[in-house]
Amino acid sequence: MLVLQRVLEGQISTFEAALVLGLSERQVYRLKAKFQSQGPAALVHGNRGRKPVHAVPEETRQQVIQLAQTIYRGCNYTFLSELLCEREGITLSPSSVGRILKSAGIPSPRKHRPPKLHRRRQRKPQFGMLVLIDGSHHDWLEGRGPKLVLLLAVDDATSMILAALFSLTEDFEGYRRLLFDLVTRYGIPLAIYSDRHTLFFPPEKEVSLEQQLLGEVRPLTQIGRILNELGITPLPPGKGAC
Repeated sequence: MLVLQRVLEGQISTFEAALVLGLSERQVYRLKAKFQSQGPAALVHGNRGRKPVHAVPEETRQQVIQLAQTIYRGCNYTFLSELLCEREGITLSPSSVGRILKSAGIPSPRKHRPPKLHRRRQRKPQFGMLVLIDGSHHDWLEGRGPKLVLLLAVDDATSMILAALFSLTEDFEGYRRLLFDLVTRYGIPLAIYSDRHTLFFPPEKEVSLEQQLLGEVRPLTQIGRILNELGITPLPPGKGAC
C-alpha cells in the first residue's frame, strides 16, 4: 500500500515499484488501478477468510479424533491413516491425520530415541593455529578422464581454503606440493590435523615393545620429517585437535 501510494504521488515510477514488490509492471498497473478505485481493501487477497476447498469436514475431523482416542488408541499417525482407510473408509494422508490430532492435543505415540549428546569441537581462536588436510577420492571429471584425488588444506579458525590441488593418487608427492603451496602462501601453521594415513603416521607395528618401553617413538615418514623440520605438530584423529 505504501509503495502504491508513492507511485500515485509521483515519488517513484511504476518500474521502480515493480522492482520493490517483486512483481511485473503489468501487475503493478492493475494493483494501482484497483487501489485508486477501491482503496486499501482492494489489496486484500480474494481468498482471505474463505474456507479451503480441500479442507477436511468438521464431522470427519471429530470422527478421527474419537477413533484415535478409543478403538485405535496407541496407533501412530501413519498406522492410523492406514486403519482409517481400510476399516472406516476415511481416506486421509498421515500428515492430515497428524494435523487433526495435533490440533486436538493428541501427540503421536511413536517413541523417539533420545538425541545423542554430541559436543562440537570449538574452533581454534586464530588463523594458522590449526590446518586440516585430507584427500577426497571422487570421479571429479565425471567420466571424462581418470579418477582424481582432491588434496585440500583448510584453516580451522576461518574455514578458509589455503591450498588445493588434484593428484592421481593420495601420495607423498601430492601432499608435498600441497604443503609447499600452503607454507609459501600463508606461512607455517602451528599444527596440522589429518587422518591416520601411513603417509603421516607409520603403522604401530613398526615400533617394537622394547622400543616402546624405552620411550622411543615411531620412525618418521617422509611427510613427518618435513613437518618436523618446519616445526609443525602433526595431530592424528582424537589427539589434541579437540
